[in-house]
Amino acid sequence: MIRSLYRTAGGGIERELGREDIAAAIESGDGLLWVFVSGTGESERRLLSEVFGFHHLAVDDCFNGREDTPKIDDYGSHLFIVGQCVTYHSRTERLDPDEVDIFLGRNYVVTVTEERVEPVEELWARCNQGGVMMDRGADFLTHTILDSLVDLLLPAVEDMDEALDALEQQILNDPDKRYLPQVLVLKRNTLRLRRSILPERDMVNRLSRGEYPGLVRPEALIFYRDVYDHIVRVEEMLEGLRDLADSALNSYLSSVNNRMNEVMKALSIVAVIFLPLTLIASIYGTNLDFSPGVELEGGFFVMLGSMVLIAGALMVYFRYRRWF
Repeated sequence: MIRSLYRTAGGGIERELGREDIAAAIESGDGLLWVFVSGTGESERRLLSEVFGFHHLAVDDCFNGREDTPKIDDYGSHLFIVGQCVTYHSRTERLDPDEVDIFLGRNYVVTVTEERVEPVEELWARCNQGGVMMDRGADFLTHTILDSLVDLLLPAVEDMDEALDALEQQILNDPDKRYLPQVLVLKRNTLRLRRSILPERDMVNRLSRGEYPGLVRPEALIFYRDVYDHIVRVEEMLEGLRDLADSALNSYLSSVNNRMNEVMKALSIVAVIFLPLTLIASIYGTNLDFSPGVELEGGFFVMLGSMVLIAGALMVYFRYRRWF
């Protein structure tokens, strides 16, 4: 599906332009044109290749069916930007990345998504209803799109942080093995999110340093620096989240080891108590003619009494040493 919105130099708004009108708007160099491409059909590919004249490598990146790493490519007359947003589903503990491809020209912005990306859809609806995002140029509109993508990172990290906090408390209270997969999933999500953020941080940093003066004006740089600061903040939170995931994993392993130690201690105490009793029973269980106390009346009960006495003495000693 192809949607278009054109703010003319006179301030008027035109919607759903045809291919000829889009080409005329690009050729004029005036106003601001936003073309929103969603889907992977042949008409969408031909629009990017034939009307806008984008490089085939950039077009292929838009329709390759993969989640590409955030990056920025300079093609002279326009920039090709690959951005990502991430949605965290706390109920299923699933991290869903969405790719948004952006072409930034002097008077146009083209966004390409293979599926519905909620923040971009919301921004499109606001612009379509007369939002001010179309009033300040293509570089400001691109900033607004990137900012809306980055804004989803902080809620995802906060949700993951709360989930890890609750999980660590549950592990301390009841170190059950069913918590281990949850810890590992959260830790893996943290690493995945960090791998996505690092290239996006570098990409926004390049935009904020004024590397593309022909397409990003000096007055827009401070806005890109604000997006960069947000990404750095999320990155710092992810470092703490990774440490928290390691702490939760270590808490689980420590709790399991402590429980195992308690079990081994109990078994060892039982074994030590029964060891002398087994020795006595083994000695008196031999088939020899001479065994002390065999001919003694009540000798069997004397043997049992000595066993009980030895076991009781050992238990008192272990208790005194605080071994249980």
